[in-house]
Amino acid sequence: MIVGTAGHIDHGKTLLVKALTGVDTDRLKEEKARGITIELGFAYVPIPDTATAERPEGEILGFVDVPGHERFVHTMLAGAASIDFVVLVVAADDGVMPQTREHVQILDLLGLREGVVALNKIDLVDADRRRDVAAQIESLLAGTTLAGADILPVSAATGEGVGELKARLLLEAASRPERAARGAFRLGVDRSFSVPGAGTVVTGAIGSGTVAVGDRVVVLPRGFEVRVRALHAQGRPVSRAFAGERAAVNLAGIEKDALGRGDWLCDPHHRSLTQRFDARLKLLASETRPLRSWAPVHLHTGTSAVAGRVVLLEGDRLEPGGRALAQLVLDAGLPLRFGDRFVIRDAAAERTIGGGSVIDPRAPQRKRRTPERLAQLTALDDDDAGAALRKQMAIAPGIIDYSAFTVDRGLSAAEAEAVLAATAPRVAETPSGRFVAAPEAVARLGMQVEAVLASFHATSPELGGMPQDALRLKLAPRPSRAQTTALLAMLAGEGAVVVEAGRVRLPSHSSALGAADQKLWERIERLIAENRHRPPQVRELAELAGQPITAVRRLCKTMARLGVVVEVANDRFFLRGALLEMAEMAAELAKTSASASFTAAQFKDRAGCGRNVGIQVLEFFDRRGVTLRKGDHRIVVKPPASVLGDRGG
Repeated sequence: MIVGTAGHIDHGKTLLVKALTGVDTDRLKEEKARGITIELGFAYVPIPDTATAERPEGEILGFVDVPGHERFVHTMLAGAASIDFVVLVVAADDGVMPQTREHVQILDLLGLREGVVALNKIDLVDADRRRDVAAQIESLLAGTTLAGADILPVSAATGEGVGELKARLLLEAASRPERAARGAFRLGVDRSFSVPGAGTVVTGAIGSGTVAVGDRVVVLPRGFEVRVRALHAQGRPVSRAFAGERAAVNLAGIEKDALGRGDWLCDPHHRSLTQRFDARLKLLASETRPLRSWAPVHLHTGTSAVAGRVVLLEGDRLEPGGRALAQLVLDAGLPLRFGDRFVIRDAAAERTIGGGSVIDPRAPQRKRRTPERLAQLTALDDDDAGAALRKQMAIAPGIIDYSAFTVDRGLSAAEAEAVLAATAPRVAETPSGRFVAAPEAVARLGMQVEAVLASFHATSPELGGMPQDALRLKLAPRPSRAQTTALLAMLAGEGAVVVEAGRVRLPSHSSALGAADQKLWERIERLIAENRHRPPQVRELAELAGQPITAVRRLCKTMARLGVVVEVANDRFFLRGALLEMAEMAAELAKTSASASFTAAQFKDRAGCGRNVGIQVLEFFDRRGVTLRKGDHRIVVKPPASVLGDRGG
């Protein structure tokens, strides 16, 4: 369990932690000189009789001491985001003060429900004053997540009541059910420093999952991977650390300045970032004016802080004390997941104005206030991942990107499979990821697909199939391209359709060339195959075949529509396999080059296609987005297979 302090400056938080643990958490010279806490402080004490097989030496109670000064609320937020249990410290002589109120507001917005109040400095006041301040505290906490919290009188200076407070904390920790290591690993970094002989160490609370020595983790939002060299959890060396523990992670091969507070360590399979998310938002009742759409704010979540704007999804203004669906548009990407709590402060970052929880980290920029979109948010807003998935699949078209869903919910691989087993959807593995759909949705859309294809075959019997994107545009409601690919994979799996070279047909349909055309095509195909990387143009093909150029051009274009060849440039047709070979040659040239690029001359020599044909092919690659030209060089930006496109040429 991680215990955090909260409260106004000079109410004795740090001295109380020292009385409880024997550790002075003010470690900076400036803190000693000024007598105030500036940075987060940490201390640990063992919990008696808590030995387990995983932790034979017993569990540890961790403390996070936060600053109380109004100038350091951003630091307090970084510490408060990781705590399980709060000790709200209120000095009996001062009573409730401005930062007492703001800290309570923050704890309420973060949804923290467990804690006690330490009524400190009781040695300085009489019994009447104690009762008056206790009444102030009860009034302050009423209506918050900490309403009814016990108030324990203590004096950090004399030690009075400290033993009772410590016993209460140890009891809470010992009786707390073991926190399941649910979800994929994620840790918000609050410190980064270098240890002689060990290298870079970062610290933070593990929000979900587990991490072990030897694991690889990704640093977000920076995006690079590192290896875990060693671990400490709750102040002691371990081989594995779990959700709910504070961890010090020794990272291999990275400088301490390469990351710091606000960064995240995450499972490498969960590296998605968002700059736009939909959420449930609450505006504090203490605000004096409504919050309007596009209002600038500072958002705090985990140990991160980033500027952004609020877009209300229900109306154009949110009254003080009100709640609404809203979209947060950020200036920088964060690895947010469903259920993450956040706090927003005003544009000047001077006061806390509200907060909420994330519903959808992949919020759309367009049509974000439509009834259909609001229905999706209602479906997603369920703590049970299986229930949320079922509700999403019930909304047409009902084809869900399950790879994205598992990341957005922070599910581990085992949890993702368990949800699939419980919901039993149809599943399709596609180049874009894993998609799922309810069987009834696949059946409903399948009927549409069969009707559209039957009509297409009746009007274009000579064609081998309907272009996939043309088919997509005929479906209602219209799925995305990725959803269409997944749907067709599901239908093909049950034999309802055949997908070939970006075209779709019914199994019963087959296109057949006339006898004369078939004979002519066999001659043309041989001529193209004989010079696969430098095929003749239509004029040359016509001369070699002894046929009119119009007949040869018509036949080549028909075979291109059927996906047999690709027209790279006007009247220049390549076999699909040859074109893929040339794309792979381009990728190999870039891979083996020190500059990760290549020139047209290098490509021409590698493919043996001549300068003019080489230029035509490279310009085709550019149009398909496989290569990107930069001056006289090109880089490869997509896999070679992308050159064939969705439409089969």
